[in-house]
Amino acid sequence: MSIELPSPAQPLKIGTRGSPLAVAQAEETRRRIATAFDLPDDAFEICPISTSGDRIQDRPLKEVGGKGLFTREIEQAMITGEIDIAVHSMKDMPVLQPSGLVLDCYLPREDFRDAFVSTAYAGLADIPAGTRVGTSSLRRRAQVLVARPDLEVVEFRGNVQTRLRKLADNVAGATFLAMAGLNRLDMAHVARGPLMPEEMLPAIAQGAIGVERRADDRRAAALLEAIHDPATAEQLAAERAFLARLDGSCETPIAGLAEVTGGTLRLRGEILRPDGSERLCDDRSAPVADGAELGRAMAAEMLTLAGPGFFDWRG
Repeated sequence: MSIELPSPAQPLKIGTRGSPLAVAQAEETRRRIATAFDLPDDAFEICPISTSGDRIQDRPLKEVGGKGLFTREIEQAMITGEIDIAVHSMKDMPVLQPSGLVLDCYLPREDFRDAFVSTAYAGLADIPAGTRVGTSSLRRRAQVLVARPDLEVVEFRGNVQTRLRKLADNVAGATFLAMAGLNRLDMAHVARGPLMPEEMLPAIAQGAIGVERRADDRRAAALLEAIHDPATAEQLAAERAFLARLDGSCETPIAGLAEVTGGTLRLRGEILRPDGSERLCDDRSAPVADGAELGRAMAAEMLTLAGPGFFDWRG
């Protein structure tokens, strides 16, 4: 299929959140397309868009709308034609896209692990009882309370730079960030170290970048096909099927990780009570082609074991 390539006169408009990390991810997407089609930098325009999730900093996400807060305005701009494609952190993406939009391009996955960040302590086990630990993630909150119920977990909203500033201001003694984000910002040095999945199973799709487009945009489809990473797609098919069956959102502590070796996919999944009082885990393998079905089956069994009200907040 012949397509009209982006040019300085008609640049490809790439929508993104405005944080330094989000812009870095958009730049990575631009570089990959430019390399694949030998295009100049000015054949693209990075379009930062303010989202509700970025503007609302004084309340937990569960109180104001969950994951869609980081995508709604960007997707609306794509629907109206203000931008051509949208670059997202896949861990922020709802499992369903608005009508007319397609999410079928993933860049090669970065480090999926969480990072332990502190100016005072070497690791979670070294933190004194009663110390404040900051996170805006219900998953990380519950996982911390499972491992260290003697710590106080406090709300810690904001981009990477904001959270590091809060840490310097002693709002908390430690926090957690995604290693992928730190790597993309050339800030891996701020982490005391990565946490292995056995210590803290990551968020669904953590470390992966997805690129969304209009379903009827053939030019965008052709450009994105050239940079799509099938290996990442295999992992995310299993993880997001697991999430979808659990009806996961920012209101539910869910973790999961798929890894592929040869033709076999291993999926580890975890659900937790928000207060950290209970955790259910599973670990299964299947042929790669059956990854999505594996995710759904694992989630269905976990829901049966959990019973009604597992994700409810307790007073």
